[in-house]
Amino acid sequence: MKILSAKQVYKADQATMKNLSISSTDLMEKAGLACFNWIYQAFQHAKRPIHVFCGMGNNGGDGLVIARLLAEKALDVKTYLVNFSDKRTDDFRINLERLKKLNSDVYEINAEGDFPKISNKHIVVDAIFGIGLKRAIDGFTRQLVMCLNASKATIISIDIPSGLFANQHMIDNDAIVKADQVLTFQVPKLALLIPENQNFISEWIVLDIELDKTYLETVDVKYEFITTNDIKRIYKKRKRFSHKGSHGHSLIIGGSFGKIGAVILASRAAIKSGSGLVSSYIPKCGYTAMQVSVPEVMVEVDDEKIVQFFNFKTKPSAIGIGPGLGTHLKTKKGFVDFYSNCKIPMVIDADGLNIISEFKDLKKLIPKNTILTPHPKEFERLAGKWTDDYHKLEMLKKFSVKYKCVVVLKGAYTAVAYQGKIWFNSSGNAALATAGSGDVLTGIICSLLAQGYTSIEAALMGVYIHGRTADIGIESEESMESFIASDIIANLAKVFKELA
Repeated sequence: MKILSAKQVYKADQATMKNLSISSTDLMEKAGLACFNWIYQAFQHAKRPIHVFCGMGNNGGDGLVIARLLAEKALDVKTYLVNFSDKRTDDFRINLERLKKLNSDVYEINAEGDFPKISNKHIVVDAIFGIGLKRAIDGFTRQLVMCLNASKATIISIDIPSGLFANQHMIDNDAIVKADQVLTFQVPKLALLIPENQNFISEWIVLDIELDKTYLETVDVKYEFITTNDIKRIYKKRKRFSHKGSHGHSLIIGGSFGKIGAVILASRAAIKSGSGLVSSYIPKCGYTAMQVSVPEVMVEVDDEKIVQFFNFKTKPSAIGIGPGLGTHLKTKKGFVDFYSNCKIPMVIDADGLNIISEFKDLKKLIPKNTILTPHPKEFERLAGKWTDDYHKLEMLKKFSVKYKCVVVLKGAYTAVAYQGKIWFNSSGNAALATAGSGDVLTGIICSLLAQGYTSIEAALMGVYIHGRTADIGIESEESMESFIASDIIANLAKVFKELA
């Protein structure tokens, strides 16, 4: 699903009106109706007063449509016109007249003294500002936003929380509505996926308002939101006469004394994700643990407690390197020598990334299409500090382009960068914030890479599968707190069944 900028959303509206021969007022009606349907279904039996706050633009016009439709259902609704400007759009005026014909309660807010009393028993519909906002809210409108936030009412924002910029860093966090639910139109907005905005968005949902499909399919974007259907298009079913040699040979390199569990988790994930063969290359101290824990995996060993020689005999299709590897001086030296000459497709994680960060010239030697899987702190060590999350995304794109690699920046809505574009993952939840979760992801992606998926396909599919296991876990018997890395592996079969 494409993520459009505010300017592109405007063009999508124009294309819809032109190609589908509908007016802007009709399009506003569609948007308002979609929001009304969601609100009515969620709260029709709640018997809670609903307060709709409308700005002077088209976002406010959407709010007027919602208010009218709620009033037609005889719900307890009051509408407030937030007069921060004397300019009202034509569609706003049309919908205000329609609302007034119902004799519904409509009030005007021109100063702080006009604010209604709002409590936690109320529902607030925030339709003050939309995605076109380019400056911080000020004056009495800023005070209104702060008042709404302090009320602890249930707040539903239309398209985007008022005060939040759609595509850039915020400068006044006190002037942004804290929404319990955001009902956004047609496509996700970049601001909904940014960590620095998490305090303003508890949940969000995309409502289809039937914007022009031709425009949406052809518009060029820098960001996409990966959905289940996108992954189903990537997924390859096994052929009837395939055998273990048809599905690649994964090699997981890692482990050190006290950290053998990391490479065991990665190896288990690789074999459970469909790799025909899996080998692990580990220190001697982990041999018994690996053989007992994952009997399906073949084992080669290095030094007693660390990996330093990297002289495996296996001929893998793909390599996953880094889990539990450690940063012993001899390990670093061996890694540098190995990495500098490796021609096999690789997934590099954890201490592999830390070693690359330490030896700056190693970034220049990153093999083309290598997959790097850093968490934010590891990416900072690789690329440097950023000023805000939008700057971080720009750095992510530039790093991927400069070094011709795929970068998987782990976290909520894991961001995958490749060739100047970023894909955000739709699956997963906070249950994945657990030890070993990243090691499992390395194994999954390495397995997919070994099976013949391209680097970007393996990365996108890997992060989706990884996240989906947590969704399934939480939907069934696990809690956010009890879910562990082994549960990711345990739920892999369910995800592959869904894709198939």
